[in-house]
Amino acid sequence: MTDLVTFGETMLRLAPPRGERLERARTFDVAIGGAESNVAVAAARLGADAVWLSKLPRSPLGRRVVSELRGHGVRTGIAWSEEGRLGTYYLDAGGDPRGTEVIYDRSGSAVASATPDELPLGAVRNADAFYVSGITPALSPTLSESTRALLDLARESGTRTVFDLNYRSKLWSPGEARECYESLFDAVDVFVGPERDVDGVLGREGDPVEQAHGLATDHGFDTVLVTQGERGALALHDGEVYEQDAYEADTHDRIGTGDAFVGGILARRLRGGTVPESLDYGTAAAALKRTIAGDVAVVTPEEVEAVIAEEGGLSR
Repeated sequence: MTDLVTFGETMLRLAPPRGERLERARTFDVAIGGAESNVAVAAARLGADAVWLSKLPRSPLGRRVVSELRGHGVRTGIAWSEEGRLGTYYLDAGGDPRGTEVIYDRSGSAVASATPDELPLGAVRNADAFYVSGITPALSPTLSESTRALLDLARESGTRTVFDLNYRSKLWSPGEARECYESLFDAVDVFVGPERDVDGVLGREGDPVEQAHGLATDHGFDTVLVTQGERGALALHDGEVYEQDAYEADTHDRIGTGDAFVGGILARRLRGGTVPESLDYGTAAAALKRTIAGDVAVVTPEEVEAVIAEEGGLSR
């Protein structure tokens, strides 16, 4: 049986050399990135049997995505399209006070028309967990419907469902996002979201503990994970709250940190780890990701375990 199946878009990432502005760049670093594939990679590299489902253009760029993911141990289930393109995003990285800007160029991508009947649904039916993020339903009405259908299929099959809020203000407004998200919550077992968006998008005020209890009570989630950036994260499960401080890291590239966190948690949890053990594991994976260029957490179980051992484990 497969441990984890994810569904969503992967894009081509183009980034100028560090310190160079996008408008002046003559060369670009080329990589791939997408929340659902990032989670699948992190989980696979940390021991899970992971599958990524999507729709890609039948082109060299589409084949590149599959090749790279398979190189990290992720199995793929692809609907190949003769139409559409591979979405792209540009990363204009900078420190304070300029900050980092992400520019999307994903209109007309092949994945926007993906429907469940094009995908190998047996993978979802036979998985322990199915993961999707709030980015996917924002990309098109078709993908919103497909997200719902796949969550329902997973639930009907006894597959645990995981939903990561992953709100993107460049894709839709808080009101539009909230309406869609809340329409999916009755099919979700595990909820993940950052404190700022649980408040700003879902309207949940209070501290993270209050947010987690409110979400679990109102929507029946088995587990709620609320992330707090540099202050760490917490998990609510079976009425118990577990808090985890962030591990310190020299940040080289913060893109994909949250995906590494979720991938690490799922890898440990799906292999029998307790909630606090899994929270610790995900936090260590996230710290390691911050030291690595690109969206993908190129980490090993030994590296994650070494971080935890060095700090003595911070979950409480």
